Amino acid sequence: MPRDLPLGNGHLLVNFDKSYNLRDIYWPHVGQELHTAGDISHTGIWVDGQFAWLDAPEWQRELLYEKETLVTHVTLEHPRLQVRLVCTDVVDFDRPILIRRIEVTNLAEQARNVRLFFHYDWHIWNDRDANTVFYYPQQQALIAYKQQGYFLQSGQVGQGEQCVTGVSSWATGVKEVNGAEGTWRDAEDGELGRHAIAQGSVDGTIALYLPTIQAGKSELAYHWLAVGSDLPAVVRLDQLVRERGAEGLLERTRNYWLCWVNKEEQAFADLSPELVDLYKRSLLVLRTQIDAGGAIMAANDADVQHYNNDSYSYMWPRDGALVANALSHAGYGEITRSFFDFCAGVLTEDGYLLHKYNPDRSWGSSWQAWVDDEGKPQLPIQEDETALVIYSLWQHYLCFRDVEFVAPHFRSLIVPAADFLVSYREQTTGLPGASFDLWEERRGILAFTNAAVYAGLQAAANFSSFFGEKDLAAKYQAAAEEIKAATIQHFWDEQRGHFVRMLVVEQDGIIRKDATLDSSLCGLFLFGMLSLDDPQLRATMQALEQVLWVKTEVGGMARYENDYYYQVTHDMAQAQGNPWFICTLWLAQYRIACAQSLDALHQALPLLDWVHKHALASGIMAEQVHPFQGEPLSVSPLTWSQAEFVMTIRWYLGKYARLQGK
Repeated sequence: MPRDLPLGNGHLLVNFDKSYNLRDIYWPHVGQELHTAGDISHTGIWVDGQFAWLDAPEWQRELLYEKETLVTHVTLEHPRLQVRLVCTDVVDFDRPILIRRIEVTNLAEQARNVRLFFHYDWHIWNDRDANTVFYYPQQQALIAYKQQGYFLQSGQVGQGEQCVTGVSSWATGVKEVNGAEGTWRDAEDGELGRHAIAQGSVDGTIALYLPTIQAGKSELAYHWLAVGSDLPAVVRLDQLVRERGAEGLLERTRNYWLCWVNKEEQAFADLSPELVDLYKRSLLVLRTQIDAGGAIMAANDADVQHYNNDSYSYMWPRDGALVANALSHAGYGEITRSFFDFCAGVLTEDGYLLHKYNPDRSWGSSWQAWVDDEGKPQLPIQEDETALVIYSLWQHYLCFRDVEFVAPHFRSLIVPAADFLVSYREQTTGLPGASFDLWEERRGILAFTNAAVYAGLQAAANFSSFFGEKDLAAKYQAAAEEIKAATIQHFWDEQRGHFVRMLVVEQDGIIRKDATLDSSLCGLFLFGMLSLDDPQLRATMQALEQVLWVKTEVGGMARYENDYYYQVTHDMAQAQGNPWFICTLWLAQYRIACAQSLDALHQALPLLDWVHKHALASGIMAEQVHPFQGEPLSVSPLTWSQAEFVMTIRWYLGKYARLQGK
């Protein structure tokens, strides 16, 4: 299920789904560890003997963010209960505290008693066992813990002199054992059992009793979850909320994100307000997916298990490099510096980056083998990941000219990585050696990888010239030109009239081509290997759009011909695959790059509007969408999708300024 509303600060990340269930709690890293297993942590309301969980189908919901902030604005109305809830949620911008503000309006004609219930399904440190939850009387709070993870649940009702802080009631208990569903079931009669402690596979629920709400009137309740490594840490955070006020912390976080996303004055040319809003929303969503230690996470949606029951909660260097590039061009160099520090720290002694990483810099899980089918050694890498980090670092330097940051990375990151790119070559063709493709589905010599390696070597040559290393610059430049020439020679297919996506060089030197039309061929222009006036590039792009554009009412660009991943239809005449945000935005970038007039530039706008139409109302973009229904498919949000939109807007604004002579 898509995560409609992620909130985070680089240490604590929480996700709400489309039914406004709290699903994921990650701490102390973004994407590591998950303390809820992605299960539902329920929120419910009791009104004069009637009860409803907020994910019940009767609710009318609108899940949005406040404009230009990481503050939610969720409106729920229940016709039978005759109540309206306006919910505001934040993760404090620099402390691990989730604050939830709920305004309850009584739509009935008589005064009513209302109780709110907040439940948490604990799997602390990704484990349901050996958890403990207990009532802590000193703070009038419920606390769950295991090892160095503590989670304090508390709240406040009323305002001014009528304000009451601390939980009104609580329940602790077991779940997922002997048929026990959990303490959330205990809440449905409006009363909680107040059992003092539970251990093992546990959950906990708190209640906040609001003052009597008169007809047509509203009352406020606040709930907060404080997270820390021990009991004193969460108690201090709870005391902070009590002293400074939940409303005050919410307001300061709102102001922080308003300042963050508008840190520089920016003219948005002739883009519509809707596209500008989505650009800013994408920047904010990107921030939620980036760990304070520099890891740019691919996605954090616990519902999606994409390979052998594994998640997307890893740092892929390719995704990270492309996200960092978008952020650099948007002016957020402080974030991208941390990413490059991360990459320098995990680079192998041989100069390459592995498949993926956890945010604590340990290796991520992988299915890419160290031997081939015949048992011969091979590197389990996607070579574009190493190359694109160098390319992105050069783009970062062009944006910020921060010599003091780049200089230490010349010998620790740039040179060893570039030396690897030069040496890791297929001997027959001079192309980059075989590696796994960007979609992680096949191994060979890929057009996308060639273009990325070319760009990485060009960047390394530029850095080398800058630092006066003429011999290195010449070596890297020569290798880049050799790879470009070999790509044109071996990847062009005269009979088909377009470049092919992959070659496999057999042991006897025979070259086998995979001519499948694949959106990744856009890499040939994205990273500057081929010029836009190259007739072979133009023919390839025309073929891609003609074949891969989805012919249903939904539209959008598929990844490649007969894409099996989440495949909805086998009718290739309608859809070669599901439309991806990334692939559609690559087509938009091509139109922008080719534009020689404003009219031509405006041909990219329908593609940008397509993205806006198929993002969720909250601005969240999935990996792909259903080719007939337009609903999100696979992981959501996908960090790369949001970043590619940011990058496309940067391309558009740059080309608009050049066409206007500015």
